[in-house]
Amino acid sequence: MILPILLLAACDREPDFDTRYDAAASEIEARAEAMDAAVAASEKAARAAGETEGGGSALPTDDKAATPPPSSGE
Repeated sequence: MILPILLLAACDREPDFDTRYDAAASEIEARAEAMDAAVAASEKAARAAGETEGGGSALPTDDKAATPPPSSGE
């Protein structure tokens, strides 16, 4: 009789959906802000190095158009 009560008391409850959703949303927002900061920093560094807008191109240009291989129809 006591064993089921002890087992039930030892189990932790999982957080509800709203709590998990809020935690995931906060984590996603923090990651997005970190990515935005990293992109802004790299753009600033590229501008300072003169690699964009008049000072050259940050990406290599290729005159050939990229075409995918033909589909096998699968």
